[in-house]
This record gives sequence, structure tokens and C-alpha cells, in this order.
Amino acid sequence: MTSRRTRERLIQRLREQGISDMRVLDVMLDTPRHLFLDEALAHRAYEDTALPIGFNQTISQPYIVARMTEVLLAAGPLDKVLEVGTGSGYQTAVLARLVGQVYSVERIRPLQEKAKDRFKRLKLYNIICRHSDGTMGWPEKMQFDGILVTAAPEQVPDELLQQLAPGGRLVIPVGRDQQQLKLITRLDGDGFDTQVLEFVRFVPLVSGTIR
Repeated sequence: MTSRRTRERLIQRLREQGISDMRVLDVMLDTPRHLFLDEALAHRAYEDTALPIGFNQTISQPYIVARMTEVLLAAGPLDKVLEVGTGSGYQTAVLARLVGQVYSVERIRPLQEKAKDRFKRLKLYNIICRHSDGTMGWPEKMQFDGILVTAAPEQVPDELLQQLAPGGRLVIPVGRDQQQLKLITRLDGDGFDTQVLEFVRFVPLVSGTIR
């Protein structure tokens, strides 16, 4: 269930669902999603579904990972990206092979420690991790060319908007019962352009940290 043929079937499903960026598809083909799951669930790694990773969190559905990554990269190469919610580290690993530097924040330390071990195993050295409240982003490292958020706030945190560089792109699920995936682009000055992409289902973005 972790063979290349199994992975290729997943990539074909993603293409059928409209993912067209070959850079994203190639990276997802080569990223071993089974390493980001506990052994008991590894056989389901290449199903197009979200799966539990503990602490009431999930590893995102591959389609959503591909969609958010494709949207983030659609305007051109990105040098400096913030990820809010490291989780298992799967989305982080995909991003790391497509952008210059990934700054990833996670509020649940045990999840973050597991993710960091996986990054070392995969020799991904352009990821910098921080254990902190994701709603605040990483203001010391601003401004970011892109921000990707893997949990849903009820409203877009202003702190994240202010950490976007001019022309920067924020991909974020927003809402409680009915969530929308949004693309927010920072215009010159203080303006923002917002596009609604599709309806999604994510765990909520909450404040505070867990050790």
C-alpha cells in the first residue's frame, strides 16, 4: 500500500479533481505520506482522505494539500513562506520542496517534535519550526511572500494579514460550521483582495499552546 504504483493512482485522482501544477503533483508523488502517520494507519496513507494524528488533529486530505499549495504558488516562485499548523508535517514537507524557506508554527509540542524527526529523516533542511500560538503567526520573521494556514479561524486574524509582504498570498480556511477556503492577496499599501475558492472542512484554529 506504499508502493509507487499506489502513489501514482493517488496523483491520477488529484489530476482528475483539477490539480494541474506538475511541480505540485511531482512533489506529492515523491513525498512518502505513510511516514507522516502512525504505523497502524500507514496502509491508508495514499487514500484521498484526512486521517487522525492524535490530539484531535488530522493530516489533511491530499487533494486539499495539493489545492492549497497550487493556489499559494500560482503567482510565481516564493522565497519565504509561513505555515500555521505544522501538524504531522506532511504539508510542510510538500512546501519545503517548492519554496525557498518554510517557517512553521505548531501549538502542540508532541506533534511538532514528531514532525521535526520526519524532516531530518527526509533531509529537509529549509524548515524552521517554532512552538507557539499560531493565531499570532511569526511576527519576528515578517514579511512573508506566502502564508498557508491548516486550521480554520472564525475570522481571518489581522496579525497574519499584517505579516504578508506586498503581493503576498494567504491561503486560509475560514468559518465555523460552514468553512470557506480563501485566497487573500496583499495589494500595494494596506489593501487586500479576497477570493473564495471552495467549501472545506478543517479543525478549528485555537489559541494557546500544549506541551
